[in-house]
Amino acid sequence: MAALMYIAISELHPNFSHPKVAGVVIGKSDVKSFPDRKNFGVDRFTFGFTIKDSPDFFINVTAWGNDGYINGLSNLFSIGECVIIDNPLVSTKDPEKGDKFCPTTPSLYRLMVTETHSQVSLCADMDAIDRLQPLSHLPVKDSRDFYSLGDIVANGRTLDATLINILAAVKSIGEPRFFTTSDNRKGQRLELNLFDDSVSSFPLVCWDREAIQLVQTLVPKETVLFIADAKVSFDSFRNSMTATVNSKTVITVNPDTREASLLYSYAVEISKSGALDQDENPEDVTVDSITDVFTVSQLKQKARENPQAFFGISYSFISKLDIDSSVSRVIRTRCAACKFQVTEDGQSCSNSLCPARHRAFSVTTGFDLLVDVTDHSGTLQACSLRSPVAEKMLGVTMEEFARLTDDQRTALKWKCLLERFKVCVKIVPSTKRKAGMKGEVLACSLAEPGEVKAHMIGLLSSQHAA
Repeated sequence: MAALMYIAISELHPNFSHPKVAGVVIGKSDVKSFPDRKNFGVDRFTFGFTIKDSPDFFINVTAWGNDGYINGLSNLFSIGECVIIDNPLVSTKDPEKGDKFCPTTPSLYRLMVTETHSQVSLCADMDAIDRLQPLSHLPVKDSRDFYSLGDIVANGRTLDATLINILAAVKSIGEPRFFTTSDNRKGQRLELNLFDDSVSSFPLVCWDREAIQLVQTLVPKETVLFIADAKVSFDSFRNSMTATVNSKTVITVNPDTREASLLYSYAVEISKSGALDQDENPEDVTVDSITDVFTVSQLKQKARENPQAFFGISYSFISKLDIDSSVSRVIRTRCAACKFQVTEDGQSCSNSLCPARHRAFSVTTGFDLLVDVTDHSGTLQACSLRSPVAEKMLGVTMEEFARLTDDQRTALKWKCLLERFKVCVKIVPSTKRKAGMKGEVLACSLAEPGEVKAHMIGLLSSQHAA
């Protein structure tokens, strides 16, 4: 009976007097302000949100008013909560004006809320809440109409600057970064990494406070997202595609769809297997672009303070290099798709969760070492050193190394242990490591004496100044 108190979104019309609408909030924008053209020196405030009251119908709502009213209203509810809107203005959408910056809705109309005419309140009607809340798990687009992350990567620049739907699981959530623009406006940015059964890491960037607050509540590796109208772009700095949440985007958390259920099962299984911790792409940036120099203790300190991956240079010695053990412990064969170790003559990947299990099997074979990197301030243990970086550092190919005698391998090891190297590393947080981090060697070349001397003088002078 309670539902009869409310007018369905599908029934709304500008001729209605005093309509009352109930819905679950599926999207919400940040509060913005504009100079009031009628009152010089006064700002008008606004924000928008989107509500849904049935599987197929949802509508955009815009609120206008003064600072106190709009910020108070915005703080009243979050995405996922149910609200009642009493006496909104029902007006026809204008796709050429404000509506082109809002989520695309099936309704011909939009609602406007003002302090003098309308009232918005949290829904306390349990029957209505029980009916509305499940709707927040239904995507606003056809649940089969989405790109996999592999499709986005494969299409690359042909998708640049387009709006598409994405179905993916959450791999990790970064920390928000706060900044001030040149015109003194405050901003924020948060990046999370997505994955599916085709790509193990793909960036999604959020700039809006509302979007950031939503994604910060998610549980990594246990959450699937249907992201309607995400903007995908080619990022020239990373030389790869990225996705961005924009004013048209609607994020559905853990969608109630068959496709999402399959992906959820895959996400939970593969995260349990540890395959997600294999970093499939250590060279996220070009080595030439890495310029920050650290001592080993500074690398460790930054890793403790910074939950995201970062890059740096260390002028260090390789203090542990086990290349005089058996060849099978130095050169390994891994599945090209999931990086699991496999036998060289195997016909398939032994990892039952491998994303390429239904595709042609291919492997990569190369140096696969764990090395310690040491300078005067400490040691970074068990850093990953793989081909082709290892081949350059050792000065031999895999084939040449396999032909060396035990004595020759030992001699090669000591030759490397006695040299100071310029080591470019990527430091990645890792909950599975006792140190809470792991290092990956992206480049390792003999250090120029002049370069080391200049670095040491700079280090000593900065310590003296401190």
